[in-house]
Amino acid sequence: MRALLAKEIAEFFSTVTGYVVVTVFLLANSLFLWIFPGDTNVLDSGYASLDTFFMMAPWIFLFLVPAVTMRSFAEEGRSGTLELLFTRPLTDLQIVLGKYLAGVMLVLVSLLPTLVYVVSVYLLGSPPGNLDLGGIWGSYIGLFFLALIYVAIGIFSSSLTDNPIVAFIIAVLLSFILYIGFDFLSSMDAFRQINFLVIKMGINEHYKSMSRGVIDSRDVLYFLGVITLFILMTKFVLQSRRW
Repeated sequence: MRALLAKEIAEFFSTVTGYVVVTVFLLANSLFLWIFPGDTNVLDSGYASLDTFFMMAPWIFLFLVPAVTMRSFAEEGRSGTLELLFTRPLTDLQIVLGKYLAGVMLVLVSLLPTLVYVVSVYLLGSPPGNLDLGGIWGSYIGLFFLALIYVAIGIFSSSLTDNPIVAFIIAVLLSFILYIGFDFLSSMDAFRQINFLVIKMGINEHYKSMSRGVIDSRDVLYFLGVITLFILMTKFVLQSRRW
């Protein structure tokens, strides 16, 4: 599995895909945080906070992560190398995890440079250091878990088709539904009696909970449960393609 992981990471950064994803993520956030005037601009707001970043990042990842993962299995299937991959001394789960971990590494590479935002806002505070670091680290953990779910969804979507564009669309739709779709459902009259349970089924509620700086085991279990579910479903799809 280690060789597969290394191969996937090398492929990400041997083409422009990996660099484009990291650059777009950092550029989009930086423009809204520091350049574009308005409520999202840290300098215009007069308040040392990264709330804007943690509000926008899930939406930017919603499109960028599927763009990374859409080729994982779809391109293998279209080029005919999926059958070759099956001949390697790897289980289906190891193949899925190799692809998944490569996507996770790219997400991590995208997030690490944003620590510059934390240092900048920390120094801009009055007095310097007047910043809710607990909430920021909680938000980072929540954002990382959210991105992990997006990667799992993207890998699953890519296993369903041999067309990367179709895989991208499926991943975006599934990620959107899990992120904010349940919030919309909870506001409908039909779910009024169980709206609390419906909201808890979505990512956004657990992400917002972590953003308060409190790492609740229930939120962590939710993220791990959804990730595991999509990894196992991907494994099942791969098994079905062997038949």
